[in-house]
Amino acid sequence: METVRKRGAKAAAQVSDQAARVREIFARFAARDPHPQGELDYLNSYTLLVAVVLSAQATDAGVNRATKGLFAVADTPEKMLALGEDAVREKIKTIGLFRAKAKNVVELSRQLIARFDSQVPRTLEDLQSLPGVGRKTANVVLNIAFGEKTIAVDTHLFRVSNRIPLATGKTPEAVEKGLLAIVPDEYLLHAHHWLILHGRYICKARKPACPLCLIADLCLWPEKTGC
Repeated sequence: METVRKRGAKAAAQVSDQAARVREIFARFAARDPHPQGELDYLNSYTLLVAVVLSAQATDAGVNRATKGLFAVADTPEKMLALGEDAVREKIKTIGLFRAKAKNVVELSRQLIARFDSQVPRTLEDLQSLPGVGRKTANVVLNIAFGEKTIAVDTHLFRVSNRIPLATGKTPEAVEKGLLAIVPDEYLLHAHHWLILHGRYICKARKPACPLCLIADLCLWPEKTGC
């Protein structure tokens, strides 16, 4: 019985230590960058949705270059539908998969008009029902446009969360659910921004900049460099 109690106490201490570590990680991110912003340019919730759809397998900078001209003439579903697929395709042809994306953008605009009174829906299910909108895209829109405490898992966040580690998982959805369970509520609104930016600029895939890392002492990755 005593052994069981000791094991239980040890397990509880480990859980407490992990919770404290997670809180400290996000406290540091928040202290350095209290109000992180996504790097996609947009004018309203509709153009945000379009920009995130276009950003799949493309850089934010590349998407911003293409959408500058697109959003100047089509910043509502009605204007995008009137512009038409051929014209949309021409304006975004510098983005990867531009043909399929142009088709999706026009069709999602059509569906927004027909099904949602031209408004961007505010539920994960409704957003995911639109062409070209997956779980990550839906979570980005819910977070940025509507202030929902969601976790949008892209390749950067997936890598960082598994590497540090925070929440581990073999799929983006598993990592998303794991993070929702452990990130303190006061940090949830901005959590995915901090982790995405950290993965994009510091905890990079091939050459992580560990000496510049704000949380290097809290990172358990065994392959840290220069620390």
